Amino acid sequence: MTSAVDTQLRADLRGFRAVQRLAYECAESVAARLKPGVTEREAARMQRDWLRARGVRDWFHLPFAWFGDRTAFAGFRVPLQFFPTSRRLEPGMPFILDMAPVHQGFTADIGYSGCLGLNPVHDRLLSDLEAHRDLILREVRERRPLREIYQDVERLMRHQGHLNRHRAYPFGVIAHKVDRVAERRWSPTVFGFGTQSLKGLASDAVHGHRDGWSPLWSPYRFSDHPPQPGLWAVEPHLGFRGTGAKFEELLVVTDSRDPEQSAFWLDDDLPHVRRWTEERAAA
Repeated sequence: MTSAVDTQLRADLRGFRAVQRLAYECAESVAARLKPGVTEREAARMQRDWLRARGVRDWFHLPFAWFGDRTAFAGFRVPLQFFPTSRRLEPGMPFILDMAPVHQGFTADIGYSGCLGLNPVHDRLLSDLEAHRDLILREVRERRPLREIYQDVERLMRHQGHLNRHRAYPFGVIAHKVDRVAERRWSPTVFGFGTQSLKGLASDAVHGHRDGWSPLWSPYRFSDHPPQPGLWAVEPHLGFRGTGAKFEELLVVTDSRDPEQSAFWLDDDLPHVRRWTEERAAA
């Protein structure tokens, strides 16, 4: 039985890894085509068109794009402010591309931070994100309550001199669970979110409430529990003086007693991880 379960898990992880790589390939392709004058709406459409041309028909959420001080969610007060606007990209301006495609029943939710030209503040933020990836994995393996890990991430941000910008997300989440999604010919969205994925998240919320856990990783009491096995889309988001940067990728949590198998990042061959490897090699 254990062998069969392991085989299914490995097959599922291959599917999730494939769609996550597809999403990051999209982000890198679109980022390479951005130029001065492109609007957030155009950048979001470029992501959408690229993924649809490769078979994506469903979404956890439709693609977002944020430029300039909107990468730090400056002045964000209501959810509608997250949606792409007519803000135009300018030289030296940071940007974030964020997309969550569902492909062949597997979900990814990724965030890609870039800059149109040189921006030392943005470079510093990207470099400082590496410590957060390490901290999150270490403390999840220690089975620390999610709420405490959140507080430790926030504490590290303050130590680095940055603001916690994932506090601006609904419920202040740093992460949420993702699951497989049944494939449908017609996959509608509501306010930019796929109805299939929302149903799955709602189902997790109902079951989690009954069993004492939440599919949302937040600073609030409902996240005061150890990591729940499954896949989590994790997105620490730093801000400094109108510039924001983040990564978002899938973290796998299991019930294994082996620390290295109890939690691991789904894929280490991602743009931000390669960047940190190159920085260390250059140093």
